[in-house]
Amino acid sequence: MIAVIQRVSQATLHIEGALQASIQQGFVVLLGIHVDDTPEDVAYLAGKIAGLRIFSDEEGKMNLDLQAIQGEILLVSQFTLYAATRKGNRPSFLESARPEQAIPLYELMIKSLSDKVGKQIQTGVFGADMQINLTNDGPVTIIIDSKNP
Repeated sequence: MIAVIQRVSQATLHIEGALQASIQQGFVVLLGIHVDDTPEDVAYLAGKIAGLRIFSDEEGKMNLDLQAIQGEILLVSQFTLYAATRKGNRPSFLESARPEQAIPLYELMIKSLSDKVGKQIQTGVFGADMQINLTNDGPVTIIIDSKNP
C-alpha cells in the first residue's frame, strides 16, 4: 500500500462539478492499494499518517502532528499509483487491487485514520472521476510504502 501525503493549507474535491469534500489545513492522502495488501498494511500506514510530524512548531521546525494543529484529512483512493510503466507508453494497472479487494481496505483505512486522529475524515468516492484542488503547503509531499517500512 502506498500513501502520497501532501501537507496542504486547503483542499477541495469535486465530482461532476459538485463539491464532495473540503478541508482546511491538514493532509491530502492519495492511497494506492496493491493486490498483495492486507489489513496489516492499513494499520501500519494509518499509524504513520496520523503520527507524521510535518507541521511547523513555534521555532519553524517540522515537529507537530495532525492532532497538534487540529488538522484534517482528505483521503482519496488512487489505483494509478501502482502503474507499471517499464514497457511501452501505456501504463498497466495489474498490480492495483481490484475493487472487490480494494474497497474493504479503503473503508478500513477511513475508519482507522478517523479513529487515530479522533475525528471524521473527508473522502472521495471510490472509482469516481474526481477533481482535486489543493494548496500544497511548503511544498511538503511524503511518500510512504507499507512494503518498505
